[in-house]
Amino acid sequence: MIKKYIMLAACTLGLSLSSCEDFLNYTPTAVVGEDEALANPENMVTAAYAMLGDCWYTYPFNLFPYGDISSDDCLKGGSGTTDTGYHAFDIWTTLTPTTPGEMDELWYRLYVAISRCNRALISLERNGDSLGKDVKEQRIAEVRFLRGHFYFKLLTVFRQIPWIDEKVVEDYTVEDNSYENVSNTALSYQELFQKVIADFEAAYNVLPVKKPGEDGRANRIAAASYLAKCYLTLAWGDGYEATTGENYINTEYMKKVVSYTDKVIESEYGYLEDYGDIFLPDYNNSKESIFAVQCSDYKDDNTTYGRANWSNTLNGCWKMWSCGWDFHKPSQNLVNAFKTKNGLPMFDDYNDEIAYPVNGQLTTQKWDPRLFHTVGMPTFPYKYESEYIMTKDNSRTPNTYGYYTSLKEVPQRSDGETFNGSWQAFPMNDYVFRYTDVMLMRAEALIELNQLDKAEKIVNDIRDRAAKSIDKHINYAKDQCEIALYPDNYFSTKEIARKCLRWERRLEMAMENGRFFDLRRWGIASKTLNAYFLTEQNDVYEGQTYGQYYKDAHFTAGKNEFFPIPYNQMFYSPGLYTQNKGYE
Repeated sequence: MIKKYIMLAACTLGLSLSSCEDFLNYTPTAVVGEDEALANPENMVTAAYAMLGDCWYTYPFNLFPYGDISSDDCLKGGSGTTDTGYHAFDIWTTLTPTTPGEMDELWYRLYVAISRCNRALISLERNGDSLGKDVKEQRIAEVRFLRGHFYFKLLTVFRQIPWIDEKVVEDYTVEDNSYENVSNTALSYQELFQKVIADFEAAYNVLPVKKPGEDGRANRIAAASYLAKCYLTLAWGDGYEATTGENYINTEYMKKVVSYTDKVIESEYGYLEDYGDIFLPDYNNSKESIFAVQCSDYKDDNTTYGRANWSNTLNGCWKMWSCGWDFHKPSQNLVNAFKTKNGLPMFDDYNDEIAYPVNGQLTTQKWDPRLFHTVGMPTFPYKYESEYIMTKDNSRTPNTYGYYTSLKEVPQRSDGETFNGSWQAFPMNDYVFRYTDVMLMRAEALIELNQLDKAEKIVNDIRDRAAKSIDKHINYAKDQCEIALYPDNYFSTKEIARKCLRWERRLEMAMENGRFFDLRRWGIASKTLNAYFLTEQNDVYEGQTYGQYYKDAHFTAGKNEFFPIPYNQMFYSPGLYTQNKGYE
């Protein structure tokens, strides 16, 4: 495809030379050539960092449609099932390589980000000595961390991808176009992951251990967290259910998860005291935040619109914000999962009956307090503020998507937005890793290594923080909350420990864009989602039914574990790419 563009450009140039020689001799201004750009390695590194937040709702780098809308935690939302192409992610049956453009946009933009990383590495190799030896080595490590970050996302969504690094870029010539020789099956899934791991290891071996909030750059603890996540992903199998799950555990990889999370524990990162504070912009870079995409408010950084979080621009609450488009809607199944009995989860019967709390109306049903930090519900204050009470009018299409709204990715209403136009955008950092997430990964690995008591201690520490997260922000729901620690030795078997860990991860990380990837890692996506589709289509809230479109939903194991390679990428690379299994 690149050759075709070059030939077209050459033909056009030839015609122009015959009639517009004077015009072509003009040297344009405000244009930076590649050689000039590569001469400034610090700027090239900054350009690579800038791609962390260079996202949009059609290519959200936080992957909320891929990790949440596709799961049992979330309904798509919006004006109806035809609003964006994400409906196919919600029901799976209509997901194809030609599903409207969002998948292709994500693929393209992530490779743009990788291209910036590769060019930054070339710049550092050619001109990095001007920075001094130590700074040069650190910048190379930072850029390799960033490249690993973007490749991890591509692997997570699309599985079989072409690996393009700085060598491929340097080797490119018009005569021998190295890009056109890179197949998406040149490396296996495992080999691709080892490439990503090599990038994170390079970062881990060089980057400093920084204090929380020191700056937004990559650091050694963030690299350790990513290495733990890579090994945890691989430890369960290859992602397809037939070869993933409890029968495919790689204990050596699980040991690596524990080893790398040791480094996180030894750092100054830790649990923020109140769960609600984690999701307020005033705590954007607290000790809970190991690595996050940095955002800011225009009032603070003196820019026109601030450094907004554009991934979540559709996810504001309808009529609470002037243009809240009401996407990313919590499911009834998720709300039910927060039910407690004697302070512990109702593992076996949580979804037998539809229930939801009503402000000021006490019942015998009690709830994990994290529900009120995660899900906005009618009758309750919106994000803790009593002057903004949610009603049923705050849902755009209640007959399709119900009345709940997601709270974690938005600020308090009184704080306002940093951009207000046809969409809202907010100055909320996007977590890549927060401390609790990493500790849950550690507990997961410890269980598979038969260190059940240590895993139980981690889970109870997290539950203890949740129990102490009532008075500051959700005192209005205090009488509806009940949460307890697991008794000593409750994790008596792997089966019990797994159940508790997986439940805890769901509640703690709800609506943080990763639920589907958890289900896939454990090899239980088809069982979980197909059961969810059967019950969620019967949703009702005060007489209003919704979710009936799930009658058309089905998750097919051996296919839907990964998303298809976008049609445009297959079309522009004929014969070079192989489609993912089941989407041929």
